[in-house]
Amino acid sequence: MAISAAAATVAISAAGCQRLGRAIIAADISRRSQPMTVIYHNPRCSKSRATLALLREHGVEPQVVRYLDTPPDAAALRAITVKLNCSIRDLIRSGEDAYRALGLGGKIKNLSEAALIDIVAAHPKLLQRPIVIHGKRAAVGRPPENVLSILQP
Repeated sequence: MAISAAAATVAISAAGCQRLGRAIIAADISRRSQPMTVIYHNPRCSKSRATLALLREHGVEPQVVRYLDTPPDAAALRAITVKLNCSIRDLIRSGEDAYRALGLGGKIKNLSEAALIDIVAAHPKLLQRPIVIHGKRAAVGRPPENVLSILQP
């Protein structure tokens, strides 16, 4: 039985589409198996910009959260401290105007973790930056190279 050129093209195209479809599915599964990366970013901060550039140089395109525009809530801050294995106290920027305005210098030692988390949620400028989360791990990008350790499997 002779097959026309048009029928052969359709048959080849169908086989090509199947291979392409399998490749797309495999790429999608591979992409989904990679941990999601998030950077809590302040574009006005040189360390934050350098950390974002470093991630991109290493082939990581993170979800960028401009945390001053979209502050993390208390639950997100608790999750960040768990991934960093630290207290929120370790993430508070004591040089910020808000730190002095809130009088935290004299009373920070007496405040509970929950109270400090609520304060940072209400005043996101107090949050150390940048913070990068990669899957279940996190690092503060000070210096920016700190984040490279969490990119390793």
